[in-house]
Amino acid sequence: MIEEYFDIIDESGNVIGKATRKECHSNKSLAHRVVHVLVFNSKGELFLQKRPTNKDIQPCKWDTSVGGHINLGETFDQAVYRELKEELGINVPVKHLYNYWMHSPVETEYVYTYMCIYDGEINFDPYEIDDGRFWSIDEIETNLGTGVFTPNFEQEFDNWKQKVRV
Repeated sequence: MIEEYFDIIDESGNVIGKATRKECHSNKSLAHRVVHVLVFNSKGELFLQKRPTNKDIQPCKWDTSVGGHINLGETFDQAVYRELKEELGINVPVKHLYNYWMHSPVETEYVYTYMCIYDGEINFDPYEIDDGRFWSIDEIETNLGTGVFTPNFEQEFDNWKQKVRV
């Protein structure tokens, strides 16, 4: 198995080194970059993915539509289209919404969040995702805080409500 490496960044987002995925997911001081995409359909429902049991962080929980690490030397814009294709099998224009720091007990991520509207077929990668479906905003709000979602998705959803949703 090939070791996966991520760029390590400082508090200003400047690349200052690299570390393995395992190191990044076990050391909060190794901040690294990720992209998220909120995939909505034309009815205003949000696609969520259920993380597989093989994930080292938050397995078996519902999470943001698309989420992935930035490869070494990759830009956010390159990563977002790569992750959309890898995880959901789609290629559609996206809009950048906002950025934020996500701090968990085991890692620190700098998140670039995008969104898109998509009504076509979704073919998710069964290695990356156990299940996926569109959720109404009311259904999401009803399940917040129950342990159904990853803490990161709950933070993402709160950011979206505060910064984007009117």
